Amino acid sequence: MKRLLAICLSFILLLSLAGCASRDSEADTAAGGVQDTQADKGLDVMGENVTYDPNHLVNNGDPISIDWWVWASEDMFRSIAEAYEEIHPNVTINVINNPWDGFFTKLPLALQREEEGPTLFNVHNSYENLLLNYMEPYDIDTEELTADYPSASTHLMDGKIYYMDYGLSTGMYYYNKDLWEEAGLTDDDIPKTWDEFIEVAQKLTKFDENGNMIQAGYNYNNYFNSTVIGLNYQFGDNLFSADGKESLVNSDGMKDAVSFLVDLYEKYHVGDKDFGTNYDQSFYQGQSAIVFAWGFFVGNLAQNAPDIDYGTFEIPTQDGGTPYAYYRYNGESTPGINKNATDAQKEVAQDFIRFFLASDEVQIRLSAEGGLIPAKTALMEAPELKDTPIVRTVGPHIDRYIWPGAMPSTVENNMKIAGEDILYNGKDAADALKTAADTIDIDLANADFTSSESLYAYYEE
Repeated sequence: MKRLLAICLSFILLLSLAGCASRDSEADTAAGGVQDTQADKGLDVMGENVTYDPNHLVNNGDPISIDWWVWASEDMFRSIAEAYEEIHPNVTINVINNPWDGFFTKLPLALQREEEGPTLFNVHNSYENLLLNYMEPYDIDTEELTADYPSASTHLMDGKIYYMDYGLSTGMYYYNKDLWEEAGLTDDDIPKTWDEFIEVAQKLTKFDENGNMIQAGYNYNNYFNSTVIGLNYQFGDNLFSADGKESLVNSDGMKDAVSFLVDLYEKYHVGDKDFGTNYDQSFYQGQSAIVFAWGFFVGNLAQNAPDIDYGTFEIPTQDGGTPYAYYRYNGESTPGINKNATDAQKEVAQDFIRFFLASDEVQIRLSAEGGLIPAKTALMEAPELKDTPIVRTVGPHIDRYIWPGAMPSTVENNMKIAGEDILYNGKDAADALKTAADTIDIDLANADFTSSESLYAYYEE
């Protein structure tokens, strides 16, 4: 009897240890999911080239839980996860928000631990080199992917795709319509040239009786680097050399772009480096009339300042005509799959990615709420997207925006340092840009980076 009891206890212990070896215990998975026994769900197949047939079981219908790390738009991504869970009730996708600051420090550390990091994680292409070693390629035919999403071809690596663009984003100006009206401005005052922009921003700037700024006409605080990287095109220079290997952040064009932004504060007094540390918070609070931000700001406004009545307008140009390029654009990236996840978790992740890409409803929501132009060709003329801020504002000229490639984060990071040195530390702009260029070029060489600027239809050396 004692021997039988010992055998039973040993067996129970083995089962317990086996459960602990998995990232998700049976208790964890069972708590969030149910057994799915219905393979045929009576649902239509989604998609054209990349298709998704929902009429199947995932993980044999057994309960399973996976984590999906995001850094913003938590509600939007959770709703997409919930749409998938409705089809496959045995699956639980835990959408976990980790702030942008520190996201790409924390994520690689988590991915290094086998079966412990998130199964899915959002990707920013500037951190491609940091994440690629931890990523599983998509189990989807690349020809099907590129047929639906042409920009996916720019993410091919040895014939495989580990992540791609689901939407295209760029920068535009957001303005507070109430403040605009209070200043006596109308739609006819939307600036087309930089001189007109300065004039409008000055009308929107307010000071108290002591000369203290109480409303900024334009605020770029904490967004200087993201604003200026791309303005260089209007001021005569590309961002990278002709061979695509070295940065041109120390060029005359970049110096002129930097000088223009500095002059907006120091010469034209439409804003101030000390008037609020963050452009976005200042706009939410109605203290700044105009800010520059990328498409993501549409979602941020909906979440953080839903009562603000705002409009958008395109980046002005030197003379109001068609420039060499208005600015740059970038892609919003699909989630990565953790190669160190369990086979069962990766099966769910691969199935989810196919659903994510095949579903027009998912892609329309991503573009509408994320302020994006859809990367999926079939949705470029979708009626649901024709009046979104970015399509309405930038769409007519998107061919005059440059994609410089998946720039390593060193470009943004070092231009941020340069901007802070210029604005807050009194450093000469030429010296700050030279320091940034030297550091960036060392980092680019180590990253084996080649710019994609030469692919631009109107490219000039």
